[in-house]
Amino acid sequence: MSEIKQISLFVENRPGRMAKVSKTLSDAGVNIRAMTIAEAGDFGVIRMVVDDPQKGYDVLRDSGFTVSMTDVLAVEMRDTPGGLYEIVSALGENNINIDYAYAFVTAKSEKAMLIMRVDDIDAARRTLSSRGVKIATPEEIQKI
Repeated sequence: MSEIKQISLFVENRPGRMAKVSKTLSDAGVNIRAMTIAEAGDFGVIRMVVDDPQKGYDVLRDSGFTVSMTDVLAVEMRDTPGGLYEIVSALGENNINIDYAYAFVTAKSEKAMLIMRVDDIDAARRTLSSRGVKIATPEEIQKI
């Protein structure tokens, strides 16, 4: 099964940088599906899932950004109290560490989507699938 590709950028933490990133992607016709920004003093890390990761990576790199691509896991979770706990407790019980995560609620369903970078993506996939958690495909992410 193919993985969800996430683009990560290391950028200066100053006004206008996010505008430049989003304009670069917009001009290339790349749509951001999910995003998080982490501040680290004078710099920040922007992580995003886009509808065309290779194209997004290429146009950002060609525009001079420091960019990388990483495999992440996207899973559906219930949009109710305890929905997150069901997922993270299953991973913890199986000694799978979550390096970072971000989530969003989809407008089309009563589900939320959790995007995670974990230390063992194959073990996480097996663990969550065995508990009935739906693992999203790249094609499903493109349609959100």
